Amino acid sequence: MSEPLPISSSGHLVLVPWLFDWPSVGGSGAFDKTFDVALHLGTLVGIVAYFWRDVIAILAGLVRGLARRSFDRFEERLPWYIALATIPGAAFGAAGEGLIEGPLGEPALVALNLIGFGLVLLAADRLARHKWTLERLRSGSAFSIGMAQALSLMPGVSRSGITMTAALALGFTREAAARFSFLISIPIIAGAVLYKGFTTFVTGAGLPPGTAPQFVWGIVASMVSGFGAVWFLLRYVRRRTFTPFVLYRIAAGILVLAVVVARA
Repeated sequence: MSEPLPISSSGHLVLVPWLFDWPSVGGSGAFDKTFDVALHLGTLVGIVAYFWRDVIAILAGLVRGLARRSFDRFEERLPWYIALATIPGAAFGAAGEGLIEGPLGEPALVALNLIGFGLVLLAADRLARHKWTLERLRSGSAFSIGMAQALSLMPGVSRSGITMTAALALGFTREAAARFSFLISIPIIAGAVLYKGFTTFVTGAGLPPGTAPQFVWGIVASMVSGFGAVWFLLRYVRRRTFTPFVLYRIAAGILVLAVVVARA
């Protein structure tokens, strides 16, 4: 549900149950994966609901560009920039799923990612020129942001955080960085929901009796919180820095490392 915020939703999905020793619902790790898919579906709906005008404009630009066989307008190039930024994350995600769910999901490593990439975000935010609007986006910068997005496959990095970091480093304003990050999240989350949903249900993972309401409320909650997080962040970054999110990441990372040491 925190996917739009630069604090790593995947990291929290690993760390929160680990910190509180929460058992898998129904004793099934497969069920947890299914519920994860439901939460991402809700987040996707919330983001699309916020950007529905942009989504229509992007699709219209794609159709218009293909019909004219010309992409001289930014609206006609933007769909291709989004696709270009999506490819690296999709490719790395499909290739490294086992690694992501295994060694990269260790709590100590997740905590280090929270701290380390939080500091990288802070540096980019402080040192960036904050000059370019989204209309200055080009294929090279879109692909660079996409390569950065591939790093977010490691829990604790944060998909939105690393893509905003890359965009800031390239000279874009905070608002432009956040907007492009959200736009490229739509195909990457949609792809993850389809892929994980298909692979999860093919393995026969069903819903334990009585858990259907949890799924419904999980989807609704993630949809509302996803919409609210996008609304909040786009307004917040127009006048403020990413420092509070970085401080939260550092504090959360230190807490987790302290618990790791205490449990050793």
